[in-house]
Amino acid sequence: MQYCEPERPCTLVIGPKNHRRWEISLNPGEDPKHAATPEETWRLLSRWITPEDGTLWRQSSYRFHALVAQQWRRGRVFLAGDAAHMQPPFLGQGMCQGIRDVSNLAWKLAAVLRGEVSGASAEALLDSYGDERKAHVRELTSRIKHVGAVICERDPVKARERDAAMLAQCGGVVKDTPRQDILPALTTGWLAPQEHAARGSLFPQPWLLSGPQRQRMDAIAGNGWRLVLAPGQAVPGGAGALPWLRCVALGTVGALETDGVAEAWLQRHQSVAALVRPDNYVYGVAGTTDEVAAMVSALATRLGVAAEACAA
Repeated sequence: MQYCEPERPCTLVIGPKNHRRWEISLNPGEDPKHAATPEETWRLLSRWITPEDGTLWRQSSYRFHALVAQQWRRGRVFLAGDAAHMQPPFLGQGMCQGIRDVSNLAWKLAAVLRGEVSGASAEALLDSYGDERKAHVRELTSRIKHVGAVICERDPVKARERDAAMLAQCGGVVKDTPRQDILPALTTGWLAPQEHAARGSLFPQPWLLSGPQRQRMDAIAGNGWRLVLAPGQAVPGGAGALPWLRCVALGTVGALETDGVAEAWLQRHQSVAALVRPDNYVYGVAGTTDEVAAMVSALATRLGVAAEACAA
């Protein structure tokens, strides 16, 4: 809950069970050390609770930063999490960014360590970690800073103009749901060369019927490379025999979708198939059957694995 009040912007986060977190701006002239004392903290919290209502777990004063490392890999050393970036507190993306880092890096390291990718292909795959995450973090950090600027406007006149504009955008009705998806897509790195609006986005996680049970796609197809095919789309020749690729043919036994989420996604992007990376980002999409086979073959070549050898 954001209190966008010019006199003292603040945030209230409803945590698990009875945990609550407040982020309260200090005004010019206020002593950060004094603000972190129990007495002053309770004074700042008096708008919401008193010492009879709860126990202080932790309080501190800090200045937040927006920092991104210039280099994410040097040989066998990789940076991730707080070692690679610092996020402003708005939207709570600090830990989320760290999870995205390791999700991106883990499957690439695993592919190299297992010998699935080697030589120049392995080096390019590992280098793509820093390329992808640095660009993604910089873009999201920029968006977070913009949100922070909206919340922390201190000029009363500009704050009233902001309020009027936001009310106008939602038709005069305050809504308690996000109005947009702030998470950017990947724009560089280990992606198909053909540009497409869906490329680099996160693929949905549909419910599929496998026998009598309804399970998430990952539970059925695993967490490796997946080729998700629209209903009625045949598996391209040889793709089903590739050991590093799982084919999910929607509408077939074991892949009957219950809510139509993935099918609607493919229709929205005018695609008959999506090639999904182990971290659930879309490597690329295909609009025709021929494009599906070509996309899989091109990826095999890029990974340094002969499609014929895999099929055999």
